Amino acid sequence: MAPRLQLEKAAWRWTETVPPEAVTQEHIEAAYRIGLEPCQRGACRRNCRGNPNCLVGIGEHIWLGEIDENTFHNIDDPNFERRKKNAFVGLTNLGATCYVNTFLQMWFLNLELRQALYLCPVARPECVTAAKKDYEPQTICEHLQYLFALLQNSKRRYIDPSGFVKALGLDTGQQQDAQEFSKLFMSLLEDTLSSQKNPDVRDIVQKQFCGEYAYVTVCNQCGRESKLISKFYELELNIQGHKQLSDCITEFLKEEKLEGDNRYFCESCQSKQNATRRIRLLSLPCTLNLQLMRFVFDRQTGHKKKLNAYIEFSELLDLGPFMEDKASVFVYELSAILIHRGVSAYSGHYIAHVKDPQTGEWYRFNDEEIEKMESKKLQLGAEEDLEPSKSQSRKPKCGKGIYRSRNAYMLVYRLQSREKSLAVELPAFLQELVDEDNSRFEEWCHEMAEMRKQSVARGKVKHEEVKELYQKLPAKAGCPYDFVSLEWLQQWLDESTPPKAIDNTGCLCSHGKLHPDKISTVKRVSEDVADYFYKRYGGGPRLTVKALCKDCVVERCRVLRLKSRLSEDYKAVCNLLKAAVKGSDGFWVGKSSLRSWRQLALEQLDDSDEDTEPSNGKMNGDAKEREEPSAEKGGEEEELKFNEDIVCPHGERGWGGGNDGTLTWF
Repeated sequence: MAPRLQLEKAAWRWTETVPPEAVTQEHIEAAYRIGLEPCQRGACRRNCRGNPNCLVGIGEHIWLGEIDENTFHNIDDPNFERRKKNAFVGLTNLGATCYVNTFLQMWFLNLELRQALYLCPVARPECVTAAKKDYEPQTICEHLQYLFALLQNSKRRYIDPSGFVKALGLDTGQQQDAQEFSKLFMSLLEDTLSSQKNPDVRDIVQKQFCGEYAYVTVCNQCGRESKLISKFYELELNIQGHKQLSDCITEFLKEEKLEGDNRYFCESCQSKQNATRRIRLLSLPCTLNLQLMRFVFDRQTGHKKKLNAYIEFSELLDLGPFMEDKASVFVYELSAILIHRGVSAYSGHYIAHVKDPQTGEWYRFNDEEIEKMESKKLQLGAEEDLEPSKSQSRKPKCGKGIYRSRNAYMLVYRLQSREKSLAVELPAFLQELVDEDNSRFEEWCHEMAEMRKQSVARGKVKHEEVKELYQKLPAKAGCPYDFVSLEWLQQWLDESTPPKAIDNTGCLCSHGKLHPDKISTVKRVSEDVADYFYKRYGGGPRLTVKALCKDCVVERCRVLRLKSRLSEDYKAVCNLLKAAVKGSDGFWVGKSSLRSWRQLALEQLDDSDEDTEPSNGKMNGDAKEREEPSAEKGGEEEELKFNEDIVCPHGERGWGGGNDGTLTWF
């Protein structure tokens, strides 16, 4: 199809030979391009806006032919949200709570802790039985109970920890210090359980995580040894300057000299003496948490920074050489690694690698996503930085059972044991709560499946409707037709946008009919299809053959002919000005008027052409009458009258005789 400008010229070419009073229906139809040939599919790459009969490229291609039923809806398969067999349940990241999720998954896989929490009685048992559907845990222990119960037996692929996070008063939009969070929560949990009567519940934090060490100070003068015994729930290890975990532990336990201003006051000597001080491990817990101090204070910047050095650690950790008790065995197995991905201490993402104590298989927990490692081997290959540093060092190669990480900030070791792993069963009241949540999940799945079916059914009906109507859409020669908004047709063919009522008001002229200049915004369709559209979708006004505006076409014909005549007159005036005027038979013309006469004439033509501007949407002359020009506007028009520049206040030609350059003899 010819370009839009060429179609515009062709539609009005007849005005060159036809005066306004001779305009016929044939000329009107030419102006509205009724006779243009419709484009065939594949003939044009996009819709021809200048051809009202071109119905190609308006969105029909997605409906013609076979369509995958999945395109009829934007609802994911609800079964995708269903937990897979033998899979763990993920946790939703509420914004910046990935660090909380890693600890929750690690604590959940501590079977002794989970069992103890299940044994903890609820504060108000009557609330559990009376309102299962709207159950709200009251205490931190109850929140953990319910969360662990869902992680164990939920049918969902992931669950929402909002209740637990809210109970702790955490800001979901701000990432907290993960190491500090671990300490504070363990302290809170221990305090909460301290009032329990059952020792298996009351003492679970101490049994699982609590060890003892002593600060041992020896006076160099008298040899007196003093001890300060302290409990610990984790060992904080400095990693700066070290490459191996064993070096970090050695530094933690190394002897410190107390000399000079830092001398020790010996009670035996009753004076300050040089002394040595070291940490002596007295007892170790079943679960040993090793905090690698990656986030340290930078004195130069006044902010925390992350140490991105590689630290080597082994799958088995023998702490026997570091213990005073040489008779016992202190061999630990690696059970979890907490990872911080990112180069900054203030941003990044937290994930956890945790071993399933029942199968020995490793899993990567990343919020909602959980990945099982192959062949029961720990794989840290996916712990790469989110923002790799420019000075990133190459990862060293590791031997069997040895791992290296530049992002691990906490290592969890479990005391090696030959006993079978614990089988943890849900108490009846917790199982009932989980069943209730599973029931809600099944209802949701059913609702989503029904919505998908309904969307597919509607899509198939729409598919058949479009295929049938699109074939009937073109208006055949000599048959009744309607003009319909192109924008509405595109909405009708857009699968994602339900069509609204047809709105043709933007296409109307001041006479309430179809504006000739708006022909690019409408398409000519058969009357039968238009009847169907208006019956089903409503709207209007209908633009039938009676909507072709003769008044607008006649006026446009007059304007175009005057513009053509004006162009010829301009050439003639230019030629006349070149010739000298003989005798006194002529006219005085203002030079300003002579320079701008053509522009003044064009402005008058444009003003008259504006009389066909779109109306307020009413048809057949019902449009509101145009406002009369104001006095101010009329005054402006008078200022633009031809030869106004040489008329004196009395209405006569002003003095100057042409010598002052304002007049021209013509």
